Amino acid sequence: MLSISRLYVYPIKSLGGIELSSAKLTDRGIEHDRRWMLVGEDNRFLTQREYPRLALLRTAIYGSELTVSEKGNDAEKINLHLHPEGSDLVSVQIWDDVCEAIEMSKEVNTWFSNKLNLACKLVYMPDESKRKVDKEYAINNEITGFSDAYPLLMIGQASLDDLNSRLEIPVPMNRFRPNIVFNGSDPYEEDTMKHFQINGIDLFSVKPCARCVVTTTDQETGATAKEPLKTLASYRTGNNKVYFGQNILYKQEGVIAVGDELKVVERKEALQLSQ
Repeated sequence: MLSISRLYVYPIKSLGGIELSSAKLTDRGIEHDRRWMLVGEDNRFLTQREYPRLALLRTAIYGSELTVSEKGNDAEKINLHLHPEGSDLVSVQIWDDVCEAIEMSKEVNTWFSNKLNLACKLVYMPDESKRKVDKEYAINNEITGFSDAYPLLMIGQASLDDLNSRLEIPVPMNRFRPNIVFNGSDPYEEDTMKHFQINGIDLFSVKPCARCVVTTTDQETGATAKEPLKTLASYRTGNNKVYFGQNILYKQEGVIAVGDELKVVERKEALQLSQ
């Protein structure tokens, strides 16, 4: 049986994630997932691609507050309201998209700037801001938060196990920052799951996830290396991109939990990969 083994939410894009036992699917992904983002002085998004140190900023949710702290320094933390309000919106850029967002206070921005030794600002995507997924892959004009492109990313545990069998030093799942991890499958079975259901919710694998250098950043130390991207590229390359995991869209909102079964409704052909 295919079943959810892990669930993750990443409240602030490119910062540390939070493991969950259950998750609410909202109109743009798991509740609170990547509703926040750091931007530079030009209001363009910042990620671990350029700033691996972002991995060392950890997030936690307590009641109605989002807490951010630096690994190994819990004493210096900052608390944010999970649903900040504000009428003055700023335009921020993520990839080719421009979205409206609420900029946090000078005090908050200074805290992040000092921690990262980088002039930056924290912004929040309010409900009124609608960022649509790529219309080429959309099913019903879906929207997403500040994720790279889609509301959910899913990876099978067997896929990571297969990758690790090829590596000299195994890597943990957090290198790939999924929302849903499932077990009970063959390696890369997620590639063939066109339509599946979890707890009565219809989900669809719409696009394989092209991987970048973030996978080479150790999420515990911020150190970077060549693996696992180098090994992945040797057997998971197609269209000059390295694929690992599937981007997911879904029809209904609802709750999913660790242990829930994935019921495959329709399959599709496996990816065409170069060897």
